[in-house]
Amino acid sequence: MTPNQSYKKVFIGIAVLLLICFIANISLGSVIIPWLDTLSSLVGGSVEKESWRHIIINYRLPKALIAIIVGSGLGISGLLMQTLFRNPLAGPFVLGISSGATLGVALLILGSAFFGTALSGFLISKWGLVIAACIGSILVLFAVMLVSTRVRDTMAILIIGLMFGSITAAIVSVLSYFAPADQLQRYVFWGFGSLGNLSWNEVLIFFAVFVLGILLTIASIKPLNTLLLGENYARSLGLNIKSSRFIIILATGLLSGSIIAFAGPIAFIGLAVPHLTRQLFHTSDHKTLIPAVILIGSVIMLICDSIAQLPSSEYTLPINAITSLIGAPVVIWLLVRKRKMLF
Repeated sequence: MTPNQSYKKVFIGIAVLLLICFIANISLGSVIIPWLDTLSSLVGGSVEKESWRHIIINYRLPKALIAIIVGSGLGISGLLMQTLFRNPLAGPFVLGISSGATLGVALLILGSAFFGTALSGFLISKWGLVIAACIGSILVLFAVMLVSTRVRDTMAILIIGLMFGSITAAIVSVLSYFAPADQLQRYVFWGFGSLGNLSWNEVLIFFAVFVLGILLTIASIKPLNTLLLGENYARSLGLNIKSSRFIIILATGLLSGSIIAFAGPIAFIGLAVPHLTRQLFHTSDHKTLIPAVILIGSVIMLICDSIAQLPSSEYTLPINAITSLIGAPVVIWLLVRKRKMLF
């Protein structure tokens, strides 16, 4: 059996698992809806209770789609950063992209009292949060890249990213100290992460930014594969390192920044999913890795959201806590099992 045939079977298996997780995610919740009624509602058929259709179409279907966007987007962001820096610990969170996006959102939510009433209302809207998060993530990553040009040790680059994260965390702490209680509460709840409470219009805005980031990623497949050989060798092959790096950074900023704006800071997915995908497919070819990361990231995020919903309960756990509880053991298991990350 050739590798391509083997990959095809794995892709089909993951796609089927994704469909199962998608239906299960929509069916589960405080009100458990039978699978057949869920499927019938999705295709426009009849359901036993009309209230179930309202719950599915207006609440659970948008949330399930957001879970797919978040899981695949964070997975792709982690893959891009790990390839760009050729370091298994690289990711949106480690290199400060998430911290930059969080700072942008914190400046709007916690600092909204400094703006006029009309202006602050626009700034803390979904559009304002998306713009602030994207700008914050890109600026912080560009700052890390600028400083990293003066050092050659990849571990030093990670330390620099962590230091930028510490700086942004300090600024957020100062803003939190002086912020009114209602704004502080809103920011704290935003930090828990949430895949729900988004209208269809907001889902479309989120999806548009996501598609743009994915298109930039697809355009970078060849440069990404070339960068695996090292920058010097890639340059000798005629690759424009600066332009390729810019596109990769832009794609990562759009994906992770918009995800943080709409869903909050979701941890560990961007770090764990690329490694899990490499171990499953045993390849570094981004033609295979990118679609595989999209599928696996979507599956993991749907599973995490299903657990966070606490089926048959009125309570919902913070999605950020669930992803950390699942993602951290996955990374530890991969390190213990393989002892060396596959690149």
